[in-house]
Amino acid sequence: MIRKIERVILLSVFLIISFSVSAQEGAYGAYSPYSIYGIGDISKQGTAFNKSMGGVGIATRNRRYINYLNPAAVTARDSLSFMADFGLAQKNTIYAQNDLRSANNTFNIYNFVMSFPIWKSSAFMVGISPFSDVGYDFSKVETNQDIIGNTGNINYNSYGTGSIYQVFLGAGATFWKRLSVGAELIYYFGNVDKITNLTFSESSYKSNNTGSEISLGGLTGKFGLQYEQKLGGNVSMIVGATYRLANNVDGYSTNYKYANQSSVVDTLQHRVDTLSRAGIRFGDELGIGISVKGGEKWSAEFNYIRSDWRSSGFDGTQGFSVVSGDKRFSSTVSQSFRLGFEIVPNRNDIRYYLRRCAYRAGVYYDQAYYKFDGNNINSLGLTLGVTLPVFRYYNGISLGVDLGQRSSTRGDMVRERYAMFVIGFNIHDIWFRKVQYQ
Repeated sequence: MIRKIERVILLSVFLIISFSVSAQEGAYGAYSPYSIYGIGDISKQGTAFNKSMGGVGIATRNRRYINYLNPAAVTARDSLSFMADFGLAQKNTIYAQNDLRSANNTFNIYNFVMSFPIWKSSAFMVGISPFSDVGYDFSKVETNQDIIGNTGNINYNSYGTGSIYQVFLGAGATFWKRLSVGAELIYYFGNVDKITNLTFSESSYKSNNTGSEISLGGLTGKFGLQYEQKLGGNVSMIVGATYRLANNVDGYSTNYKYANQSSVVDTLQHRVDTLSRAGIRFGDELGIGISVKGGEKWSAEFNYIRSDWRSSGFDGTQGFSVVSGDKRFSSTVSQSFRLGFEIVPNRNDIRYYLRRCAYRAGVYYDQAYYKFDGNNINSLGLTLGVTLPVFRYYNGISLGVDLGQRSSTRGDMVRERYAMFVIGFNIHDIWFRKVQYQ
């Protein structure tokens, strides 16, 4: 019976991946009017395991899953095993501003990570995941009769696309069976395009095309530690901390403005700026966490994360800062509070499959790295998830859902209510077992 359930799960997953990959072609990695500022929406990191527990992971030590939120956690593993994780996310959002309503959906591949043992209580990992995404497209038709009576119809259109990715390589080691430390090297790279068009229907007026093409790269490091203390029986407490260094960004921003009339194009601006000269900089990040777990049956965790972007250089730099009427974006300090819980009824149950599954829930409160007209942009959400074991070892399929809201409709802001579905594939095998001869 269990084998039949596993076959049905695998067939369903194959169909989902086939449909999702075909649907991703030409799609946005993220879609939000707030992604017009800076480097767009910064992605919440972690696998489906982390995402379905509110995004926690700084104090997580679980040998069944890769947890790359803390490089020290890479040592929580079987010493002879190979591990990998691959994930997909699909997000559906409803937008509201005053009496306006709209909706959109996106699909993205959010991570691919592998982990190997090095020697005894040490291990390393390598992976790639999106760091931020830009995606928006909005337009406006001029309705002021005093203006269009002379010029004819005027259309305004702004859109942006692109993503910044991070490739990371990390390693960790455990000492005295309690203290684990780790370090990670991170390289950011990607391209972002932001374009604004002003179009006149009357051919005697020149239409304007303004935009920025940004190509960037940057290198930074992240450090982590975890300490596990037994509390009695199989219950233990884990304290964890991470720190990611702030880093300067290299690359170029090509800023242009053209005036078009019939087949004639006038170049009003075409300037290439060096990002390092402009002082573009990614903020640092400090995270602390504490968790309590009862063996492999249950665990609960709380995380706090703080990242300072006030010295990012985005404010006032063309291609990063945006002025919308008399409202202005500005960089600030981002904060996140996360709480997650996991329970497994009976991992070794041979009769009831659902008792072997891992069930999760979590909540989070996030404050973005920017303000709009002096107002913080906050998100609040609830997460739920389950891991379905398949075949042998720790192989499994993790499913999760994130139900949340960002911002509100006060002060002409846009409120976003969303449901994001994630699916992750936990791959585990024994690769380093010595062959035994008799």
